[in-house]
Amino acid sequence: MSVSQLNTKPRRPRRDEEVDVLIVGAGPSGSVAALELAKAGMSVVVMEQGDWPEYADYTGARPEHELVSTKLWHPNPNVRDNPRDYPVDTSTTDINPLMYAGVGGSANLYGAQWMHFLPSDFRVRSLDGVADDWPMSYEELLPYQLEIERQVGVSGLSGDPAYPPRGPYPFPALPMGSVGYKGIEGQEKMGWHWWPGSNAIPSEQHGQLNPCVRRGTCLTGCPEGAKSTTDRSHWPMALKAGAMLITNARVSEIETNDEGLATGVVYFDANGRQRRQKAKVVILCANGVGTPRLLLMSGGEDGLANSSGLVGKRLMMHPFASVLASFPDPLDSWRGPFGQQIYSLEFYETDESRGFVRGSKWNCMPSGGPVGVSGAIGSKVYVSEEGDYRDFWGGNLHDNVARRFGHSLIWGIVGEDLPEESNQVVLSSDLTDSDGLPAPQIRYQVNENSNRLLQFNIDRCLESVRAAGAVETLVSTPVRESGWHLIGTTVMGADPKTSVVDQWGAAHDVPNLYVMDASTFPTSGATNPTATIMAVALRNTRRLIAERRNQKVA
Repeated sequence: MSVSQLNTKPRRPRRDEEVDVLIVGAGPSGSVAALELAKAGMSVVVMEQGDWPEYADYTGARPEHELVSTKLWHPNPNVRDNPRDYPVDTSTTDINPLMYAGVGGSANLYGAQWMHFLPSDFRVRSLDGVADDWPMSYEELLPYQLEIERQVGVSGLSGDPAYPPRGPYPFPALPMGSVGYKGIEGQEKMGWHWWPGSNAIPSEQHGQLNPCVRRGTCLTGCPEGAKSTTDRSHWPMALKAGAMLITNARVSEIETNDEGLATGVVYFDANGRQRRQKAKVVILCANGVGTPRLLLMSGGEDGLANSSGLVGKRLMMHPFASVLASFPDPLDSWRGPFGQQIYSLEFYETDESRGFVRGSKWNCMPSGGPVGVSGAIGSKVYVSEEGDYRDFWGGNLHDNVARRFGHSLIWGIVGEDLPEESNQVVLSSDLTDSDGLPAPQIRYQVNENSNRLLQFNIDRCLESVRAAGAVETLVSTPVRESGWHLIGTTVMGADPKTSVVDQWGAAHDVPNLYVMDASTFPTSGATNPTATIMAVALRNTRRLIAERRNQKVA
């Protein structure tokens, strides 16, 4: 039997009837897959455990924003404590995973930095003798990257010499602002690479996306609807094409038949009732924590699609450091875009003389409002460059705000994370979500290579900002609340003994079960992964559509 009986015109399937494809997760990858499949005439249901974002609830335009956003829109689900999220056991990890349940996924709270992986990221084993090569190349993926950019509405400037030549971005780059120019000053004095930031924020109207007003609150949701998330860029078209989206639906199990083929899922609806959704093909797009969690909750004691024993293993989260630098010059450093006004790839490639392999990407950001730069939230003291401890409160609070607010920038340093089987997602033995399902537990340690990489880049970053005239610097490393990028826990590869899925995302053990999020990535690169996540999802979904008559189903 094959997935070949297609509708002649868009028709949204009835709830619980068998469909051609069921997708778990309405974030970046699930949205791409849903739109492509619906346009091809296939019946599609998407299960999303969160709801549609309410733009009126975003606080970025309100005077109280800095105070309330640290709870309501905190990226850590344990802090945010939204009942539609699931809790995460972080007692055994150096870095907390950051994610958000809702249409558009965790991108609702991302900084919109839009970066392709570089050519070397696909050939780490060949070039540096570590990790694994990808089963595809930069050149093969590039056409999908460029198409996704047009769908998303990316602003940027082509011609960066760190990349091979490419076509223009859909929209001109956003203003670099005083923060960007101050970052450039340091890089120029050091003779190091920089380039205007590329961001998933259109500089002009694009579909349902509005032009950026540079509010600088990207990480807590965009009240203007300018930051590109798939609830605005993809879902209006997917629904029009006939896709069905079920929100507040928490999937608890992938069901299979006696032949080991997926037949659908069990889920809890918004009222807590257990239901079933049958499907000929199931696609998981639940991120690098949610996808292995669901596989481990399915298929028995060892989990589903886990003959390799690698489901949940090789977790990568990009160890991250930040350098806040204050200057005498006024920088208007509350203005956006927040994600990156410029970036640098000066130290991206391996140089073994540095004492580690692989490298980093820097992004130059504004420092935000007075509460954030004061250091008052979540801290009691800081260490000055003279080595003494100073209380954040009292007169020091006023001094800190006067010195930093409007005068500071932040360089974020993203370090490439190498895959290790000991860094993994497992099921918690005692923590559960609001439906009684086992929560994920993260077991993760920052390794020695990452520690050396971060320290080297911090030292270089301090050289850059001091060359630009910084009068104060504050370093955070590794930042615990920095696990935005959840990668590698259902690795792709050709050998079923050493990988979970093939290069098209199909599970070796369950040929009608696919994974299309970043959990399939063999390596993490050092750039923000959303661009690559969506490009791989587009590539793999189109292959699924083209081969649908050969797809084995129950």
